[in-house]
Amino acid sequence: MSHRKLRMGMIGGGPGSFIGAVHRIAASMDSQIQLVAGAFSSNPEKSRAAGEELSLDPSRTYQSYDEMFEKEKQLPEDQRIDFVSIVTPNHVHFDPAVKALQSGFHVVLDKPMTLTLDEAQKLQKIIEETGMLFCLTHTYTGYPMVKEARQLIANGTLGNIRKVYVEYPQGWLWKNFSEEENKQAGWRTDPKRSGVAGCMGDIGTHAFNLAEYVSGEKLSKMCADLNTTLDGRTLDDDGIVLLRFENGASGVLMASQVATGAENNLRIRVFGDKAGLEWQQEDANSLIIRHPEQPDQIYRAGGNVSYLSSYALANTRTPAGHPEGYLEAFANHYRNFARTLQAKLQGTAPEKEWLDFPGAEDGVRGMAFIEQVVKSGQSEQKWTSFEA
Repeated sequence: MSHRKLRMGMIGGGPGSFIGAVHRIAASMDSQIQLVAGAFSSNPEKSRAAGEELSLDPSRTYQSYDEMFEKEKQLPEDQRIDFVSIVTPNHVHFDPAVKALQSGFHVVLDKPMTLTLDEAQKLQKIIEETGMLFCLTHTYTGYPMVKEARQLIANGTLGNIRKVYVEYPQGWLWKNFSEEENKQAGWRTDPKRSGVAGCMGDIGTHAFNLAEYVSGEKLSKMCADLNTTLDGRTLDDDGIVLLRFENGASGVLMASQVATGAENNLRIRVFGDKAGLEWQQEDANSLIIRHPEQPDQIYRAGGNVSYLSSYALANTRTPAGHPEGYLEAFANHYRNFARTLQAKLQGTAPEKEWLDFPGAEDGVRGMAFIEQVVKSGQSEQKWTSFEA
């Protein structure tokens, strides 16, 4: 392994951004990545201020991402950025991602992948054509016990999967906020910046991604009931989706941003014909396995826990009993991406555990879910076929 750090440029993540800081913490956690450049805001003054606050070389704080790609390409190979992290609102995902890939820079992109399914499919094609590395930060599949759940199901511990319940209740949009009160609420409830879905686009996609990732099953059709609870709001802020998977399993997905008082307790339960399991973010270090006619088993995360799979252990930093959470899960995607990119740069084969980060297929399926869940919600027909 090379000892040099990968050089990262960031697009977005300036003043008022929540997710930009999360990405920077996650990227820096394992000392494999260094932020060296950025175009942090569409407002050049705000971008300059962000660069100063992050102690960047002023000559590498850019007024636009177009300028960043142009000038970084001209730098010597041992100085220019290796990849970009794009942390802008949804409507500014496609263009910078395409330009980065075509400029020879690998891409880490915040979810959802794009504003529309059409854009996502075009972006996937460009990723394949350029051969560049691409990571989509579906945070929650980075948790070690989520990876353990996936491995247990893949190994047949639960038998044939029959039922998947996944829920993501939040309460932060319980009232109408002005843009000044809450910048996040401003753009996330605006169709021009967020896309055709609100709650389902923001957190429903996380629940959908988690359901497919953990169960190993692909969605085949859905029946959605979406709600817009508050007057004056254009996009959905709540919904329930009945799921049918290709293997015949059924499921229920619930996502809400008007579950007043709720925080972020994403939860999944999967049941097979041999056993069931349950994981929730509020106790992220625990995975419960339920066998009939036996007491429950509780698997616990920890770098020294011998019974865990290599995938769980590869994504754990601390001994058992020390809680790891959201930031570490986020960092796992960055670390796996970085390790894979280091291997690619050196012409060596990455470990199979490193390749376990979300990519273009997850992005396209996520955008297909967003568009088709809205279509299903507007339809009187019970089932809508799922195609990605």
